[in-house]
Amino acid sequence: MTHLPEDFDASVGPGSETRERRPTLRPTSRGKIIGSSGVLRAVLDTVDRVARSACTVLVTGESGTGKELIVSALHDASPRHAGPLVTVNCGAIPEQLLESELFGHARGAFTGAVAARQGRVAAAEGGTLFLDEIGELPLALQVKLLRLLQQREYSPVGDSRTLRCDIRVVAATNRDLEVEVTEGRFREDLYYRLNVIHVHLPPLRERVGDVELLAMHFFRVCADRCGRDDLTGVSPEALGAIKAHEWPGNVRALENAVEHAVLLAVGPELTVNDLPSRVRGVEGREDGRKLLRELPQAGIDLRATVEEYESRLIKQALDRTGWNKNRAAQLLGLNRTTLVEMIKRKRIAS
Repeated sequence: MTHLPEDFDASVGPGSETRERRPTLRPTSRGKIIGSSGVLRAVLDTVDRVARSACTVLVTGESGTGKELIVSALHDASPRHAGPLVTVNCGAIPEQLLESELFGHARGAFTGAVAARQGRVAAAEGGTLFLDEIGELPLALQVKLLRLLQQREYSPVGDSRTLRCDIRVVAATNRDLEVEVTEGRFREDLYYRLNVIHVHLPPLRERVGDVELLAMHFFRVCADRCGRDDLTGVSPEALGAIKAHEWPGNVRALENAVEHAVLLAVGPELTVNDLPSRVRGVEGREDGRKLLRELPQAGIDLRATVEEYESRLIKQALDRTGWNKNRAAQLLGLNRTTLVEMIKRKRIAS
């Protein structure tokens, strides 16, 4: 990730009357945490207070809020900062391979295991093991993770040995684990073991004062990455549209939108017309959703607009429920099968 100077100019382009220089809130080994909001500072205060301990930390927040950056900040501030920070995405690895990925395996443990292999737990020795999307962990593996947390020991697949480890475990999820426990998908004892310290990352809609800072940061990073040294800034109208948007996809969605605009901009400024259609031309709020206030003079493609709005609501429902299709369908007043068909047809991905 391209880094900005420690202080950067957050003006909206040439001719701007107000030019502010605000410090980056926190550099980490995986990027920079940008913001000035009180809720974000409170999160980092908690990180600083618990960093020197070995306690397990659970980081929660909606998709795209930057949970991995908070985990990186926690690792960097800990006595383990010289050790590895090893990440396991529990939702991206097939269930039949996840145990081996975590704990390693002995030679001949299963078909294709032609040699012994250490897992991510061993790779994280002396450092931090980050279990991302912990809510996706299968119940059978939750028992073995509980043993790891309680006794700091584990056994590779197909190996009778018991190995000890010296690691700190940090987990993250966009699911409500209390609901998962109630519905029998997550072990209650494991939840309490993980939830020693709970750090909740607020969504971007609760950090409205940070939107401009983040937008300007991403503008400069993307312009540099894409070789757009011809772009001089962001127009006030474009910045206004960015600040008015709710950003259901949070910081990740904001970065994607700014990169989209940087790539398409004619210049010299990034204008509102360079922004994705879901961001430009929408004002006001109605039941927490953005709607067109009036029909534009040039007209619209009604079918495309309805399709886009429908897709946006489906994506919001999926993000809000941690991609639990049953609960997302309930939020949208649909049958689950209807929702699944719409996801496939629209090619909506997490």
